[in-house]
Amino acid sequence: MHPFPDGTLATLTALDAAADRTVRAGLLLPWANVAVEAELSRLGLCHTVFHHARLVPPSRTTAIDASFWHGLREASAQALDSLSHVPLDAVMLACTSAGFTDGPPLPGGVFTAFDALLRALAEAAVARIVLVTPYPAPVTETEAAAFTEAGVEVLAHASLGLTDGYPEVTSDQVLALVEKLPSAAVEAAGAMVLSCTGWHTLPVVAELEHRFEMPVLSSNLAMALLAARIPAGVGS
Repeated sequence: MHPFPDGTLATLTALDAAADRTVRAGLLLPWANVAVEAELSRLGLCHTVFHHARLVPPSRTTAIDASFWHGLREASAQALDSLSHVPLDAVMLACTSAGFTDGPPLPGGVFTAFDALLRALAEAAVARIVLVTPYPAPVTETEAAAFTEAGVEVLAHASLGLTDGYPEVTSDQVLALVEKLPSAAVEAAGAMVLSCTGWHTLPVVAELEHRFEMPVLSSNLAMALLAARIPAGVGS
């Protein structure tokens, strides 16, 4: 069966509508991330509720580097404790790059946005992707290697080369970056992945799916899909 037959957004809406109960997902957010809450609230989900806690790294930095990733992981236990009175079905660290880089262990049962991407691709039986990120090239290459290690082939990747300022990336910049992907790789891929929870990609997902006739999966959509699949016993 073709993955996401009606598109990623339609698949998510159908999963949410079919749920027979409310799912509560805890999101541990990097302290400067403003995209996750904005994008998830625009999905219009009825049976999937997200509860947020902020992660403040000891370095109090926002640019992605080892101290930032380590700091998010170190802050996760306290942030999770702040949600301890909420009956959560799942908890996710809403940072993709923290999921494929080194750092202290996360509290048990916490998924990362990178884990959510892997689960979404596995559920859709997608084994080959093209990857688009705002990250510096070395970070994008590290992610591509992590996908490969997990059994997902990255046919091509493109990145903006930014260490910070992801919320300021415009839709036009995202579209222009996608155009840098080799057409042969796009045609051979089973999905396009827009990695990173911190940039606003929701406005271009449907346009890209229509233009390239392929599923487009962002980090934020992957987290929503993980939560929406819980009533079916996936991701809990």
